[in-house]
Amino acid sequence: MREQISSASKVVVKVGSSSLTTPQGMIDVDRVDALVDVLAARRRTGTQIVLVSSGAIAAGLGPLGLSARPRDLATQQAAASVGQGVLVARYTSSFARYSLRVGQVLLTADDMMRRAHHANAQRTLARLLELGIMPIVNENDTVATDEIRFGDNDRLAALVSHLIHADALVLLSDVDALYDGPPSRTGSRRLAEIRGPEDLAGVELGKNGASVGTGGMVTKVQAARIATGAGVPVVLTAAAHAAQALSGADVGTYFHPGGRHPGTRLLWLAHATTGRGRLHLDQGAVEAIVGRRKSLLPAGVTSVEGEFAAGDPVDLCGPQGLVVARGLVNFDATEIPGLLGRSTKELASTLGPEYERELIHRDDMVILEAHS
Repeated sequence: MREQISSASKVVVKVGSSSLTTPQGMIDVDRVDALVDVLAARRRTGTQIVLVSSGAIAAGLGPLGLSARPRDLATQQAAASVGQGVLVARYTSSFARYSLRVGQVLLTADDMMRRAHHANAQRTLARLLELGIMPIVNENDTVATDEIRFGDNDRLAALVSHLIHADALVLLSDVDALYDGPPSRTGSRRLAEIRGPEDLAGVELGKNGASVGTGGMVTKVQAARIATGAGVPVVLTAAAHAAQALSGADVGTYFHPGGRHPGTRLLWLAHATTGRGRLHLDQGAVEAIVGRRKSLLPAGVTSVEGEFAAGDPVDLCGPQGLVVARGLVNFDATEIPGLLGRSTKELASTLGPEYERELIHRDDMVILEAHS
């Protein structure tokens, strides 16, 4: 059970903004050093660690003279640009006390859904770990737009844990555990273990209370679901309890792993992307891709919706409009109407051999719903 955490040889640790900064948006040096003390101690046992750290936008508030997290994207990106340097400089200095070097890795969801970019991120993280570097991962808030952002680092951490084939994920927050109700309410009970969705029935998941973060208990539970669904055990607790959590002590909430390890890119496609458009399928095409895991051919598509380019993720909908799958499309939206209802052989003979291919290959497709 929790010994899976204490014995893990590769761990992803995620820490939230509120655990690193003051309410005014300045880096809290003592908090950063305390976290680094814990991570360095675990590193000395031979464990490889990837740190997913929030705090770039929050760290940029003070230097920019902002009193609260900005709401508009441009100012958020400006704050991230300033704050990311401040944050990494602080980590570099703190880890240097233990002669440990850090490497910054900034990701967007767009990086992960493109085959070449995804493989490159995987290789980069693996090589940093081989070289004894502590990777510090964050969403690239400076350039990420609403379309290509993860939205919170809890989900990013869950996906990174799968990307590097981690043995455990530790989510550090300003809340010490998951409770069955608001922690401040008398009678609320800590949930020490979650074995499956049934253990969450009736649990009230509160929204984020910190002014500098984006996540909340909802996003942490979603992240735990992603990680455990890929076979990675998760501990959720407060940053102050990081050492106990990593040692396997009974702190926070332990989410038992379950499920099998799906293909890494498919996990990213399912959880780190949103469809840029929609392809509406006939029932035969739905049965082919869902029931028989076939590629999507033009003959099974009845209509196209939205604006997208080749390589973008699109949602695949059945006759009733329900999204059944998501995949990376091989054609621009403007090209597809002329292909609908036609066989690939017919398209090749009239338009050229480059059209004798799938709209979406089965290796670039993930099933989102189970249908008969």
